Amino acid sequence: MTATAQPTAQAVRPIPEFAGVHDVWPRGKRLEAVRSAAETYRERFVTQGTVNAIKSVDIAAAPYPSRYAFQNFNLSVNPMISIINRMFVIQFEGFDGQLKTLVWEPTVAAGSAEAPFYAQLQKMAGEFLTNKVFAKYYNDPDHVLPNLGLANADVDYLSFDHLHVQDVRMIMGSDTVIPGERTPREPLFANSRLLVHRKELGTLESMHPMQWAWYVDGGLDGVPADRLEVFDGDVELGVGVSLLWTPGHTDGNHSLVVNTPDGVWVSSENGMAADSWQPELSTIPGVKQQARFFGQEVVLNANTLEDSLDQYDSMVKEKTMASRSPRDSRWLQIIPSSECAAWKRQWPVVPTFTHGGLNYGTITTPPRH
Repeated sequence: MTATAQPTAQAVRPIPEFAGVHDVWPRGKRLEAVRSAAETYRERFVTQGTVNAIKSVDIAAAPYPSRYAFQNFNLSVNPMISIINRMFVIQFEGFDGQLKTLVWEPTVAAGSAEAPFYAQLQKMAGEFLTNKVFAKYYNDPDHVLPNLGLANADVDYLSFDHLHVQDVRMIMGSDTVIPGERTPREPLFANSRLLVHRKELGTLESMHPMQWAWYVDGGLDGVPADRLEVFDGDVELGVGVSLLWTPGHTDGNHSLVVNTPDGVWVSSENGMAADSWQPELSTIPGVKQQARFFGQEVVLNANTLEDSLDQYDSMVKEKTMASRSPRDSRWLQIIPSSECAAWKRQWPVVPTFTHGGLNYGTITTPPRH
């Protein structure tokens, strides 16, 4: 499940403020080092300018065990909830002065269904419950850009916060044939490269049993190595957009950070709702009370616990970067890339507050096209 090479990203530059913070010991001091570095970097980040435009589009809703969503803190009537996957289209000025287009989280639902967790869930719960009751399909990733006035060939970069339930072959193309198909897959976005953390690729090369259920077997087979831009740590892509290394949920997890006219937004799957980063404001039964009992300032999305302490630190890193919402200043501008749906049938596991989508600026066709 490997690409044939691992090139080093040329389109990014490292963020020195975070150098070494994830190595600090003991763990309590590491948390404070992460928080302090985020405070320092945020001061510099907001002075660099804002992205040209950002639009979010709902892709699909998928079933998810309610006990995972809020670290098993929440009280729930239903064992399953639905989470909504979002795709973001971001345009910004690159370090070469050229307009760049980044697509964040272009999930292909057919690929996600191949992940062992969802494949086994369908066998147990049946197709009707899995695909009709808890699932809902809004948009195909390759149809989103034409609806915004762009061609799919205009995309420079793609990225996911991590590669859980992603069949990369269906997005980046493959030189080999996916089992059950007749010809090799063509890429959805012909001129794009996948920005991926080196540790996330390492996970796919040698899977631990605790990681197995959430990754698509063979999901990188045949993906051309030159379609990958591999990076380490925390990086800036251009004016107003960075990818921060937020390990814990997976070793190579990273979060999108963008600066907008309303301040800094963070997109992450470390949490399932705004409640996750601010449990003291949550009205979901059990979340506020359990977080207070354990003295936690964040509540994890806990389907995997590769390193729960790191994930906790990463969520603090995210909330330190985020601005407060102009809609309600109590809430930070953190928007989950997969968010607990605000559907009444999920009661009482319904987010206390939702930001909705992001819509800033105007998406434009790059001059080179």
